[in-house]
Amino acid sequence: MCRLLGFVSTEEKSLVEAAGKEFTEFAALSSRHGDGWGIATCNVQEHVDLLVEPTRAKDSKAFDKASHELKSNGALLHLRWATGGLAINEGNTHPFAYRDFSFTHNGALIPPDAVDAFIEPKYAVLRRGQTDSESYFYLIITEIEKFGVERGILSAINIIRKNCVYSSINGMFLTPTEFFVINEHNDERIPQGELPGYYDLFYRTDGAEVLVASSGWTQTGWQELPNHSLMKVNRTNLEINISNLND
Repeated sequence: MCRLLGFVSTEEKSLVEAAGKEFTEFAALSSRHGDGWGIATCNVQEHVDLLVEPTRAKDSKAFDKASHELKSNGALLHLRWATGGLAINEGNTHPFAYRDFSFTHNGALIPPDAVDAFIEPKYAVLRRGQTDSESYFYLIITEIEKFGVERGILSAINIIRKNCVYSSINGMFLTPTEFFVINEHNDERIPQGELPGYYDLFYRTDGAEVLVASSGWTQTGWQELPNHSLMKVNRTNLEINISNLND
């Protein structure tokens, strides 16, 4: 299981600048979610840059430097808590990227290969690790090729909902023009020892930035993103649209 954070803004900024003074609280969540960290940045109309390290974020000099100095107008941050049996290595560390797309996931598909049969073989061979999260990502890429970005994401979600058991398929998907947040989870499958609301996602916006993140740190004044929903943010004007996945 993992912690997610993503933002898009009208100006380039670091993760620390985007998240504000409470960012240290978010980084501290790596005490439990300490099996790797990763950052994907993608400026408007540019390509993805990816930085991952299979170590605990709060103890990493590279993480500290990147979170303060790596600037962009769109980024994803992932703190990994490895699903049981999956290796802690660079290949299994989020985010995952393909061309202009990057993706992070919090949750587990049961079994881990539950969607592999739905992935186009030419994408399956691009995998750099063994996680169900990367399978989820390439399922989305497969469906995007058929239907375009938004419809492709929705198609992938529907395939998982119809064919898989899962704790959560919460995810963040960043493109050069849009930022998507998937909130689809099962509160009956919260990890042992975690509080209710573990899978909840919250967001805030001030007209110049949209920031979305997992729970577990100070989020005073943030809005809760409903479960079973898809958020889409237009990176040109930061317009937010939230649709119900059950409609």
